[in-house]
Amino acid sequence: MLKRRHAVVIVLAAGLAACGESSTLQVTDGTGPSPKLPEPNKTLIPTVNIAPAVGWAEGAKPIAAEGLQVQAFAEGLDHPRWLYVLPNGDVLVAETNAPAKPDDSKGIRGWIADKVMSRAGAGVPSANRITLLRDTNHDGVADTRTVFIDNLNSPFGMTLVGNDLYVADADKLLRFPYQAGENSISAQPTKIVDLPGGPINHHWTKNVIASPDGKKLYVSVGSNSNVGENGLDNEQGRAAIWEVDRATGSHRIFASGLRNPNGMDWEPKTGKLWTAVNERDEIGSDLVPDYITSVQDGGFYGWPYSYYGQHVDTRVNPQNLDLVAKAIAPDYAVGPHTASLGLAFAENSKLPNFTEGVFIGQHGSWNRKPHSGYKVIFVPFTDGKPAGMPIDVLSGFLSADEKAMGRPVGVVIDKQGDLLVADDVGNKIWRVSGK
Repeated sequence: MLKRRHAVVIVLAAGLAACGESSTLQVTDGTGPSPKLPEPNKTLIPTVNIAPAVGWAEGAKPIAAEGLQVQAFAEGLDHPRWLYVLPNGDVLVAETNAPAKPDDSKGIRGWIADKVMSRAGAGVPSANRITLLRDTNHDGVADTRTVFIDNLNSPFGMTLVGNDLYVADADKLLRFPYQAGENSISAQPTKIVDLPGGPINHHWTKNVIASPDGKKLYVSVGSNSNVGENGLDNEQGRAAIWEVDRATGSHRIFASGLRNPNGMDWEPKTGKLWTAVNERDEIGSDLVPDYITSVQDGGFYGWPYSYYGQHVDTRVNPQNLDLVAKAIAPDYAVGPHTASLGLAFAENSKLPNFTEGVFIGQHGSWNRKPHSGYKVIFVPFTDGKPAGMPIDVLSGFLSADEKAMGRPVGVVIDKQGDLLVADDVGNKIWRVSGK
């Protein structure tokens, strides 16, 4: 009887969603330094339009921009999400998925969300490991693969400072000893600081990068809800970027009001920290654009009280208009519901025509009709600021019948100046290079 009732709920929800709203604007309207922001369109049932995950057919691959080519750097991985290139050229990949978070799945709404995520290919258990990939003959394909660190808890971000390798688990920041060229680490980690986790842990991915001088670590922590519906007491330390002292583990909130920051990198000309942020859902296919932005020390970026600066979200109660008045509008929108995650500046890129700007991995929408994202874009920069509309670097992740053959996540420039892209549905790492 319980299974039957659940099936009925899913059918009803799908039917209602099918009758719901759809976009009235183009993705490009919600892109750039001044995106169009229509009136909110909140429906009884959220728009659910996720591309079913099917994977790549034999020999199939994404479409690279003109002048570029793409091939698989590594295949047969287990939900690869994030990438890091070590100084010797070895590539670390976090094979990971969501940890257990029982309180995020309560009720019919949570149950439906779980089923939707499973349909998108995000319902598999986490491998909980970091794998090392090495291209020993420099032919653009990894020929060595070893388990570098295992028995982790939904690992995501990685960064190396000297001989200290830092890994951001779903609930803690860890340090491991590292020696150049080693194939695995068996030493037990040192915990640097606990990170917000717990039985909800709605946005579980935690990223980490080091300051240019190596003294500080910056950790991204997503919100525990869409817009505070789980209670603001469950949002302590969340929707923020932390600054952590590497020597002592002491930490502070560097910037807040960032609903779900993921990718982080230092802009090479200005030295400013930039991040890619997933904005809120369920107020229409055209709201709210995800964005990339420079991050100000002490800056507040609106969540949950307002979006894109000081546009008040009336769903949040109680409101905080004093904070709204301080909310900083982001620098650049990258389209509504694109799920922009990966972010890597092109400072060391050897890709023709893609050497000044930033690469963005867009995982793809679930709350928009029609779909958005599902590609890797490049935002050109001039003098440290975005300058122009995005360019598609890697597309073709959706089939003709709107199924997801792959979904891009992390992006990074390798030692040869090529672009590596983690594809967690295709279970591959793609390598984009010049022809």
